[in-house]
Amino acid sequence: MPKFLRVGVHQSNVSGYTSKAWCVRRVGSTVLLKWGAVEVHGVGDGRKVYWVLPPRDKTIRCGTVQRAKDYAKTAITRRRSHRYELLAGTIAARRRTAVRGAELERALATILFVDIVRSTEKAARLGDARWTQVMNHYYAAVRKELKTLRGKEVVTTGDGLLATFVTPVAGVRCATAIREAVRTLGLEIRVGLHAGEYKVSGTDVVGLAFHIGARITAKAAAGEVLVSSAVKDLMSESGIRFKNHGVHQLKGVPERWRLFRVEHKGVLQSKGRAR
Repeated sequence: MPKFLRVGVHQSNVSGYTSKAWCVRRVGSTVLLKWGAVEVHGVGDGRKVYWVLPPRDKTIRCGTVQRAKDYAKTAITRRRSHRYELLAGTIAARRRTAVRGAELERALATILFVDIVRSTEKAARLGDARWTQVMNHYYAAVRKELKTLRGKEVVTTGDGLLATFVTPVAGVRCATAIREAVRTLGLEIRVGLHAGEYKVSGTDVVGLAFHIGARITAKAAAGEVLVSSAVKDLMSESGIRFKNHGVHQLKGVPERWRLFRVEHKGVLQSKGRAR
Protein backbone atom coordinates (compact mmCIF):
# COMPACT_ATOMS: atom_id res chain seq x y z
CA MET A 1 0.00 0.00 0.00
CA PRO A 2 1.74 3.23 -1.12
CA LYS A 3 1.67 5.80 1.68
CA PHE A 4 2.10 9.55 1.28
CA LEU A 5 2.91 12.26 3.79
CA ARG A 6 2.21 15.93 3.15
CA VAL A 7 5.37 17.97 3.67
CA GLY A 8 5.21 21.75 3.96
CA VAL A 9 8.00 24.27 3.79
CA HIS A 10 10.97 23.10 5.88
CA GLN A 11 8.91 20.32 7.53
CA SER A 12 11.02 17.50 6.16
CA ASN A 13 13.76 18.56 8.57
CA VAL A 14 11.56 19.31 11.58
CA SER A 15 10.26 16.94 14.25
CA GLY A 16 6.97 17.32 16.10
CA TYR A 17 4.72 18.78 13.41
CA THR A 18 1.19 17.78 12.47
CA SER A 19 0.44 16.85 8.88
CA LYS A 20 -1.78 14.64 6.74
CA ALA A 21 -1.18 11.20 5.27
CA TRP A 22 -2.83 9.17 2.51
CA CYS A 23 -2.72 5.45 1.79
CA VAL A 24 -3.73 4.09 -1.63
CA ARG A 25 -4.21 0.38 -2.27
CA ARG A 26 -5.63 -1.57 -5.19
CA VAL A 27 -7.15 -5.02 -4.81
CA GLY A 28 -8.36 -6.31 -8.16
CA SER A 29 -11.03 -3.89 -9.44
CA THR A 30 -11.33 -2.15 -6.05
CA VAL A 31 -9.29 0.79 -4.74
CA LEU A 32 -8.98 1.30 -0.99
CA LEU A 33 -8.22 4.81 0.29
CA LYS A 34 -7.27 5.76 3.83
CA TRP A 35 -6.33 9.23 5.06
CA GLY A 36 -6.16 11.42 8.15
CA ALA A 37 -4.12 13.63 10.44
CA VAL A 38 -0.73 12.40 11.61
CA GLU A 39 2.01 13.50 13.99
CA VAL A 40 5.60 13.29 12.81
CA HIS A 41 8.40 12.68 15.30
CA GLY A 42 12.10 12.54 14.49
CA VAL A 43 13.79 13.18 11.15
CA GLY A 44 15.54 11.13 8.51
CA ASP A 45 15.71 7.37 9.00
CA GLY A 46 14.57 7.73 12.61
CA ARG A 47 11.30 9.47 11.74
CA LYS A 48 8.09 7.93 13.09
CA VAL A 49 4.56 8.82 12.04
CA TYR A 50 1.45 8.35 14.18
CA TRP A 51 -2.27 8.74 13.42
CA VAL A 52 -3.68 11.55 15.56
CA LEU A 53 -7.17 10.03 15.30
CA PRO A 54 -8.44 6.87 13.62
CA PRO A 55 -8.08 7.53 9.87
CA ARG A 56 -10.99 7.81 7.49
CA ASP A 57 -11.35 5.25 4.74
CA LYS A 58 -13.25 4.81 1.49
CA THR A 59 -13.76 1.92 -0.90
CA ILE A 60 -13.96 2.67 -4.64
CA ARG A 61 -15.41 -0.15 -6.73
CA CYS A 62 -14.27 0.54 -10.29
CA GLY A 63 -15.89 -2.39 -12.08
CA THR A 64 -12.79 -3.51 -13.99
CA VAL A 65 -9.14 -4.01 -13.10
CA GLN A 66 -8.01 -1.49 -15.71
CA ARG A 67 -10.29 1.22 -14.33
CA ALA A 68 -9.00 0.48 -10.83
CA LYS A 69 -5.41 0.75 -12.06
CA ASP A 70 -6.18 4.10 -13.73
CA TYR A 71 -7.94 5.40 -10.60
CA ALA A 72 -5.06 4.39 -8.33
CA LYS A 73 -2.50 5.88 -10.71
CA THR A 74 -4.38 9.20 -10.76
CA ALA A 75 -4.71 9.22 -6.97
CA ILE A 76 -0.98 8.61 -6.54
CA THR A 77 -0.10 11.29 -9.10
CA ARG A 78 -2.24 13.83 -7.25
CA ARG A 79 -0.51 13.10 -3.97
CA ARG A 80 2.93 13.54 -5.52
CA SER A 81 1.94 16.83 -7.15
CA HIS A 82 0.58 18.37 -3.94
CA ARG A 83 3.59 18.40 -1.63
CA TYR A 84 3.27 14.75 -0.62
CA GLU A 85 6.29 12.50 -0.37
CA LEU A 86 6.30 8.73 -0.57
CA LEU A 87 6.34 7.44 2.99
CA ALA A 88 8.26 4.31 3.92
CA GLY A 89 7.36 2.19 6.93
CA THR A 90 4.10 2.07 8.85
CA ILE A 91 1.79 4.67 10.33
CA ALA A 92 1.21 3.65 13.93
CA ALA A 93 -1.68 4.40 16.28
CA ARG A 94 -1.19 7.54 18.30
CA ARG A 95 1.25 7.15 21.15
CA ARG A 96 -0.17 7.12 24.65
CA THR A 97 1.53 8.99 27.45
CA ALA A 98 2.36 6.57 30.24
CA VAL A 99 0.61 7.46 33.48
CA ARG A 100 1.57 5.36 36.47
CA GLY A 101 -0.61 5.28 39.56
CA ALA A 102 -2.89 8.07 38.35
CA GLU A 103 -6.20 8.36 36.53
CA LEU A 104 -6.36 10.26 33.28
CA GLU A 105 -8.01 13.61 33.75
CA ARG A 106 -11.58 13.63 32.44
CA ALA A 107 -13.13 16.56 30.64
CA LEU A 108 -16.54 17.35 29.16
CA ALA A 109 -16.81 19.62 26.13
CA THR A 110 -18.46 20.31 22.81
CA ILE A 111 -16.18 18.96 20.09
CA LEU A 112 -16.01 20.61 16.65
CA PHE A 113 -14.51 19.12 13.50
CA VAL A 114 -14.19 21.26 10.38
CA ASP A 115 -12.66 20.41 7.02
CA ILE A 116 -12.62 21.77 3.48
CA VAL A 117 -14.83 20.15 0.88
CA ARG A 118 -13.04 19.01 -2.31
CA SER A 119 -9.72 20.44 -1.17
CA THR A 120 -7.67 18.19 -3.48
CA GLU A 121 -9.47 19.46 -6.59
CA LYS A 122 -9.07 23.08 -5.49
CA ALA A 123 -5.37 22.59 -4.79
CA ALA A 124 -4.86 21.06 -8.22
CA ARG A 125 -6.62 23.97 -9.89
CA LEU A 126 -4.78 26.71 -7.97
CA GLY A 127 -1.29 25.22 -7.87
CA ASP A 128 1.02 24.84 -4.89
CA ALA A 129 1.98 28.47 -4.34
CA ARG A 130 -1.54 29.89 -4.52
CA TRP A 131 -3.01 27.00 -2.51
CA THR A 132 -0.48 27.60 0.28
CA GLN A 133 -1.59 31.24 0.44
CA VAL A 134 -5.26 30.23 0.54
CA MET A 135 -4.59 27.73 3.35
CA ASN A 136 -2.75 30.37 5.38
CA HIS A 137 -5.75 32.69 5.07
CA TYR A 138 -8.09 29.79 5.83
CA TYR A 139 -6.40 28.90 9.12
CA ALA A 140 -6.15 32.58 10.06
CA ALA A 141 -9.92 32.95 9.57
CA VAL A 142 -10.68 29.77 11.53
CA ARG A 143 -8.45 30.79 14.44
CA LYS A 144 -9.95 34.28 14.54
CA GLU A 145 -13.42 32.81 15.07
CA LEU A 146 -12.07 30.33 17.63
CA LYS A 147 -10.57 33.19 19.62
CA THR A 148 -13.79 35.23 19.42
CA LEU A 149 -15.90 32.35 20.73
CA ARG A 150 -13.30 30.98 23.15
CA GLY A 151 -12.71 27.73 21.36
CA LYS A 152 -9.60 25.69 22.10
CA GLU A 153 -7.67 24.34 19.12
CA VAL A 154 -6.62 20.70 19.64
CA VAL A 155 -5.02 19.71 16.34
CA THR A 156 -4.99 20.54 12.63
CA THR A 157 -5.64 17.82 10.07
CA GLY A 158 -4.02 19.06 6.88
CA ASP A 159 -7.12 20.83 5.55
CA GLY A 160 -9.20 20.78 8.73
CA LEU A 161 -9.15 21.42 12.44
CA LEU A 162 -10.40 19.95 15.70
CA ALA A 163 -11.41 22.25 18.56
CA THR A 164 -13.33 22.09 21.83
CA PHE A 165 -15.77 24.52 23.46
CA VAL A 166 -17.12 24.88 26.97
CA THR A 167 -20.68 25.34 25.67
CA PRO A 168 -22.45 23.91 22.60
CA VAL A 169 -23.90 27.32 21.69
CA ALA A 170 -20.39 28.73 21.27
CA GLY A 171 -19.40 25.73 19.14
CA VAL A 172 -22.38 26.08 16.80
CA ARG A 173 -21.93 29.83 16.43
CA CYS A 174 -18.25 29.36 15.72
CA ALA A 175 -19.03 26.75 13.06
CA THR A 176 -21.42 29.05 11.21
CA ALA A 177 -19.06 32.02 11.55
CA ILE A 178 -16.19 29.98 10.05
CA ARG A 179 -18.45 28.86 7.20
CA GLU A 180 -19.24 32.45 6.23
CA ALA A 181 -15.65 33.68 6.74
CA VAL A 182 -14.01 31.10 4.47
CA ARG A 183 -16.54 31.58 1.68
CA THR A 184 -14.74 34.85 0.93
CA LEU A 185 -11.75 32.65 0.04
CA GLY A 186 -13.82 30.58 -2.37
CA LEU A 187 -13.91 27.63 0.05
CA GLU A 188 -16.77 25.49 1.33
CA ILE A 189 -16.45 23.58 4.56
CA ARG A 190 -18.42 20.95 6.41
CA VAL A 191 -18.66 20.80 10.18
CA GLY A 192 -19.67 18.19 12.74
CA LEU A 193 -20.27 18.79 16.46
CA HIS A 194 -20.75 16.41 19.35
CA ALA A 195 -20.86 16.89 23.11
CA GLY A 196 -19.23 14.29 25.28
CA GLU A 197 -16.55 13.25 27.72
CA TYR A 198 -12.93 12.61 26.84
CA LYS A 199 -9.69 11.98 28.70
CA VAL A 200 -6.61 14.16 28.90
CA SER A 201 -3.07 13.00 29.61
CA GLY A 202 -0.42 15.62 29.12
CA THR A 203 -0.90 16.89 25.56
CA ASP A 204 -2.87 13.79 24.49
CA VAL A 205 -6.66 13.76 24.25
CA VAL A 206 -8.48 10.47 23.77
CA GLY A 207 -12.05 9.25 23.79
CA LEU A 208 -14.97 7.97 21.73
CA ALA A 209 -16.43 11.49 21.63
CA PHE A 210 -13.71 12.58 19.18
CA HIS A 211 -14.43 9.65 16.86
CA ILE A 212 -18.15 10.45 16.92
CA GLY A 213 -17.44 14.08 16.03
CA ALA A 214 -15.27 13.04 13.09
CA ARG A 215 -17.89 10.61 11.76
CA ILE A 216 -20.62 13.26 12.02
CA THR A 217 -18.48 15.59 9.91
CA ALA A 218 -18.18 12.89 7.26
CA LYS A 219 -21.99 12.85 6.97
CA ALA A 220 -22.20 16.60 6.27
CA ALA A 221 -22.47 18.05 2.78
CA ALA A 222 -20.74 21.23 1.61
CA GLY A 223 -21.81 24.16 3.76
CA GLU A 224 -23.62 22.00 6.30
CA VAL A 225 -23.20 22.08 10.07
CA LEU A 226 -24.41 18.81 11.60
CA VAL A 227 -24.76 18.11 15.31
CA SER A 228 -25.53 15.05 17.38
CA SER A 229 -28.66 14.83 19.52
CA ALA A 230 -26.39 15.37 22.53
CA VAL A 231 -25.61 18.88 21.25
CA LYS A 232 -29.20 19.68 20.29
CA ASP A 233 -30.59 18.56 23.64
CA LEU A 234 -28.27 20.99 25.45
CA MET A 235 -29.48 23.92 23.35
CA SER A 236 -33.26 23.92 23.93
CA GLU A 237 -33.25 27.58 25.04
CA SER A 238 -30.59 28.91 22.65
CA GLY A 239 -32.96 30.15 19.97
CA ILE A 240 -30.98 28.24 17.34
CA ARG A 241 -33.13 26.08 15.09
CA PHE A 242 -32.32 22.60 13.85
CA LYS A 243 -33.73 20.35 11.14
CA ASN A 244 -33.87 16.60 11.58
CA HIS A 245 -31.21 15.00 9.37
CA GLY A 246 -32.27 11.43 10.03
CA VAL A 247 -30.78 8.44 11.84
CA HIS A 248 -27.32 7.34 10.74
CA GLN A 249 -24.86 4.56 11.37
CA LEU A 250 -21.52 6.20 12.13
CA LYS A 251 -18.67 4.04 10.93
CA GLY A 252 -16.86 2.34 13.79
CA VAL A 253 -19.27 3.78 16.38
CA PRO A 254 -21.80 1.60 18.26
CA GLU A 255 -25.55 2.03 17.69
CA ARG A 256 -27.29 4.46 15.34
CA TRP A 257 -27.26 8.22 15.82
CA ARG A 258 -29.86 10.87 15.06
CA LEU A 259 -28.27 13.96 13.54
CA PHE A 260 -29.57 17.50 13.08
CA ARG A 261 -28.66 20.26 10.64
CA VAL A 262 -28.20 23.78 11.97
CA GLU A 263 -30.62 26.17 10.28
CA HIS A 264 -28.83 29.33 9.15
CA LYS A 265 -31.65 31.74 10.01
CA GLY A 266 -31.91 30.35 13.50
CA VAL A 267 -28.26 31.12 14.17
CA LEU A 268 -28.58 34.68 12.89
CA GLN A 269 -31.66 35.36 14.99
CA SER A 270 -30.01 34.03 18.12
CA LYS A 271 -27.12 36.52 18.11
CA GLY A 272 -26.70 38.39 21.33
CA ARG A 273 -27.94 35.59 23.58
CA ALA A 274 -25.77 33.97 26.22
CA ARG A 275 -23.02 31.75 24.94
